[in-house]
Amino acid sequence: MSTTLSVHQEEWTFREPFGIAGDVSYSEPEIVVELQDGDLVGRGEALGIYYFDETPVSMIEQVEQVAADVEGGADRRDLLDLLPPGGARCAIDSALWDLEAKRSGRRVWELAGLKLKRTVTVFTIGLEEEPAEMARKAAAAAEHPILKVKLDADRPVEKIEAIRAVRPDATIVIDANQGWSFQQLVEVAPLMRGLGVTMIEQPLPRGADAELEGYRAPLPLCADESCVHGGEVEEVAGRYQVVNIKLDKSGGLTHGLEIAREARRRDLGLMVGCMCGTSLAMAPAFVIGLACDFHDLDGPLLFEHDRPHGMEYSNGVVSPPSADLWG
Repeated sequence: MSTTLSVHQEEWTFREPFGIAGDVSYSEPEIVVELQDGDLVGRGEALGIYYFDETPVSMIEQVEQVAADVEGGADRRDLLDLLPPGGARCAIDSALWDLEAKRSGRRVWELAGLKLKRTVTVFTIGLEEEPAEMARKAAAAAEHPILKVKLDADRPVEKIEAIRAVRPDATIVIDANQGWSFQQLVEVAPLMRGLGVTMIEQPLPRGADAELEGYRAPLPLCADESCVHGGEVEEVAGRYQVVNIKLDKSGGLTHGLEIAREARRRDLGLMVGCMCGTSLAMAPAFVIGLACDFHDLDGPLLFEHDRPHGMEYSNGVVSPPSADLWG
């Protein structure tokens, strides 16, 4: 068994500027790892963790550091020791799962011991300065039953009121991307519940959320940036009710499954998230999503175009990835 590893950078353009608290992006750089074994090629995509200053250059350097180990037979479990959580490990781990599926003739969810289920993704409404502009985006997403709304500290309630006015039918979760203070959370959380918001994701900054210990929010709080890997589940369990597993954070599906088991052991809910990404990134995220309650898998819908054999979306329902794409 002889495997050759290669890695390259790509850039994917958003349909329209994509805003979160503290940042607006027009395109998304990422890396793709390919593992070739004869006629079989396993692929994995990663965007990395921007708040840990990961870049395509830094991720490619990490991939190249362990290329000889992977070509020499290091498997997914070995990879957990070779690289820390992050984009580089995610891309290699995803490629290893894909290659394993192709070698075995089985789908990745079968290899992972998971059963297919109906999966409905959120559709993300990016942050805009004015409530009316966010309402416009929400109205244009009428076919999507669940909206994930990006907010910051500027008029969050007014923005949800504007969206609710045009989408009274929608299930709404909100993502503050570390943009609030504890005082603001306490003030707006009851109002958000009154507007029918289902969950608030990452209201406070990572490393500055100790005030959540013992706080009983009127609706579930979800840890994203505050829970990167399995070693942080214990700490967030006293502050949040849901954990967002992103494979770019966990360093791939292998450790993502470990996080899911640890979170369930502590009676936490689970969300699968993404750092945007094409269908090649959504495919392994779809698999971990089979173990989750909430699903944020809309990355390809935010880009001008997607990869061949991309994920299929219909009224929010995500179909399993085709074998021609991944896994």
